[in-house]
Amino acid sequence: MRPRVRGAATLYRVHDVGYGIALGEASTLLAARMPARARPERREGQAIHIPNPPITVPLGAERLALDGVEYSAELSARLFDFGVVSLRMRVTTDGELAWEDFVEFGRRMDTRPETTALFDAALQRLLGQLAPVVERLRVADVTEDYTVYRVASMRDASGAPVAPGTLGDADVVPLLLKEERTLSADARRELLPHRFSYYADDLAILTWDNALVVDPGPEEETDVHYILEFANAQLLELRFYDALLDAELPRMYDRVEAARTGFRWLLNRRMRHVLGKLQQTVADSTEIVERVENALKVTDDVYLARIYAAALEIFRGRTWRAGIDRKLSIIRETYAMLNDEAQAARSEALELAIVVLIVGEIVLALFRG
Repeated sequence: MRPRVRGAATLYRVHDVGYGIALGEASTLLAARMPARARPERREGQAIHIPNPPITVPLGAERLALDGVEYSAELSARLFDFGVVSLRMRVTTDGELAWEDFVEFGRRMDTRPETTALFDAALQRLLGQLAPVVERLRVADVTEDYTVYRVASMRDASGAPVAPGTLGDADVVPLLLKEERTLSADARRELLPHRFSYYADDLAILTWDNALVVDPGPEEETDVHYILEFANAQLLELRFYDALLDAELPRMYDRVEAARTGFRWLLNRRMRHVLGKLQQTVADSTEIVERVENALKVTDDVYLARIYAAALEIFRGRTWRAGIDRKLSIIRETYAMLNDEAQAARSEALELAIVVLIVGEIVLALFRG
């Protein structure tokens, strides 16, 4: 017998909006909305080190109509100092639902034009206020979408609590993987390997697109929500700078080729601009990636540390970082090569100048004689 559940779905739309956000000044600008700097609530949450905690900003309630069913959606945003705005939309169930109905509720929460329109309007309003405190304001094309399905209570037909461990792969596949047909055992092991539990009444199952969190309590957002949102913000920045470097490499080659055309003795002057641009790209990319990776550290909380590590593994954080490092290495090597070439051109120019001076002295001496 499948349980009856009460819960919610939190939809995340994560945007890169600039090089950085001054969180202290942002708090002042948004004071009327009563922004807060939320941290994990678990006792072990003290083991989570966040040098510059993000700001959580309430954005009000909206009505959301999906497939003829109307829901009340609570909108909020979380601002990260490394230039990311994470928009959140929390939609609760109407009382308790049979598990099959909760699965259907979850399916309605998939990325839809209705939710996209609400997110876009909310981002535009928020950036209208934040513009003065966002460094190098621009909204990137790269975004991240994620959904966390929260179950706050599970009961059987008699009203007795049901342990989360009774939820099998067959129960969660339709919700997390959106598959209606029965998956093979191999497919379930491959696609649902990340299950975590700390207490007897909690459970977290992670996938690439979404997660199921069973956690009793009155809190709207659990610490697992917090960790997953942070991981998505970090993933977005890695993807953004990977795409930025992908676009920069062809432009770099074009600029180098253009600088090499014309007279050799002008190469040093033309290379200055190219070298400056390369140096700026390496500095910006290196700094922001380091800031992102050091934005959150989980030390002694084994449960949250395992969830955070699993999220980074699912999101292929190391792969994205390796790609960025490889492209930065290419740019650094190109910088060193061009710098050597510019130095050689400068030496040639000096040698030529010396030869011209010597010849000039000889010519003058001949005329005087």
